[in-house]
Amino acid sequence: MSETTATRREGPSNRGDWDRLKPMTDEEVSAAAEADPDCPPLTEEELARMRRVPDARKIREVLGMTQAEFACAFGLSLGTVRDWEQRRFVPDRAARALLRIIEKFPVEAQDAMLPPRRIPGQTAPAAEETPDTAKAHG
Repeated sequence: MSETTATRREGPSNRGDWDRLKPMTDEEVSAAAEADPDCPPLTEEELARMRRVPDARKIREVLGMTQAEFACAFGLSLGTVRDWEQRRFVPDRAARALLRIIEKFPVEAQDAMLPPRRIPGQTAPAAEETPDTAKAHG
């Protein structure tokens, strides 16, 4: 075990260091945040302009899909979906846009995936019937 790991496990070496880490009251937290010139608290207006990162798990669960089905339906890798859901990775800007589209327009988003993707283990959907072009022009 490295010295750093052992030090972290044991905590600070003297009691004074622990006292410095005592819980702060809400007032102390607010005062400290307002006094920090490098990272001032956000204003209500700034907070209102911020966009949340779409929650891939929530979107998938609302659609009633497994991770594999969701990944296949929207052209994603299963590992990527797992990483998002387990918070190992945050979706990049393009992925956040895709997740917002899936969240608001799930049917249209799935229909837009060309060619239609088949979920592994399921039988292929029946081919769509198309009009006989020879008869239409004849």
